[in-house]
Amino acid sequence: MRAQKALVALTERPVVSNVRWPKRFEDTMNLKQLSEKLGLSQTTVSRALNGYPEVSEETRLRVAEAARRHNYRPNMRARGLATGRAMAIGHVIPLSAKFAIVNPIFADFIAGAGEIYARSGYDMVLSIVNESEEARVYGEMKSKGNVDGVIVHSPRHDDPRIAQLGDIGLPFLVHGRSSGCALPYAWLDVNNRHAFERAAGFLLDLGHRRMALLNGPEEMDFAIRRRSGYAAALTAAGLVPDPELMLCDEMTEAFGHRAAADLLAAPEPPTAFLVASMLIAIGVRRAIEERGLRFGRDVSVVTFDDDLSYLSNLDAVPVFTAMRSSVREAGRRAAAMLLRMIAEPGIGLPSQLLEAELVVGQSTGPAPRG
Repeated sequence: MRAQKALVALTERPVVSNVRWPKRFEDTMNLKQLSEKLGLSQTTVSRALNGYPEVSEETRLRVAEAARRHNYRPNMRARGLATGRAMAIGHVIPLSAKFAIVNPIFADFIAGAGEIYARSGYDMVLSIVNESEEARVYGEMKSKGNVDGVIVHSPRHDDPRIAQLGDIGLPFLVHGRSSGCALPYAWLDVNNRHAFERAAGFLLDLGHRRMALLNGPEEMDFAIRRRSGYAAALTAAGLVPDPELMLCDEMTEAFGHRAAADLLAAPEPPTAFLVASMLIAIGVRRAIEERGLRFGRDVSVVTFDDDLSYLSNLDAVPVFTAMRSSVREAGRRAAAMLLRMIAEPGIGLPSQLLEAELVVGQSTGPAPRG
């Protein structure tokens, strides 16, 4: 019982990353000195270090290398006192999304965002809470002033968190979008509808007429958009989407295996699968091979989000055909956008829509005859 209480207490406390270790202050260089070394203005150097998109990649790399070489460290205490900022960004994860915290997609996004925070002298406050406590935590973050802004994860249809954060006045950016929400808000998203419409069209061009969709949780906005793109491609081809071929659940290998095994055992099995993540795709491949079928020949598979650090599909000839979108890069961009909103409150509410790239691998081929 004592251990269980300790675990609950741990999950309800914010976890702070990017811990600042003691350093030799006499060896550090301030912003003015670094700017003079580079022959650049202090504004340009500051923007390069803070990940602003208008700074060229060449300049950003040059400044980052010089900062590392000359042991440049921003004086965070002075900056905090001067600006009144906490120099931290919050990420709140409800326990109901227990798979998110270990999902490679979430991990890559956090890694990308963390790169920008560290470069800009910001910490990350990661709070894991019960779903019923999420609204309270946002309110406490605002009242305590322990973060300057938050990134909202896994938006749902007409997500209530958008209105709440707008009411309390805490700067925020949504990773994704919320269909049905009429309020203005800042967001960064990949074009999920177009990606799945294009992927389904690719399979249709290969002759597949019976393809299954294995999607993420139905209440998630990205899943709604992906199903819409899949259905639009079938409808444009004169086909009626079959509800029995559209399944959704947490994006795990077990779901992919279970769903594919059931569908392949049906009297009219699909000849192709369009799936929402690499984890699902791996489960689908296992189900295909267990039935003695040839992966990519008898049954085709197209996946999404294959550019992951620990679950990569980036070989010279990829195993999976995929709609490729770098989650780590999305994390970098989202973090840079939010930090700019905090630094320049007058810029409004930015948004950015990323497009996924179709990469053909070994998992797809023409539909089998008959």
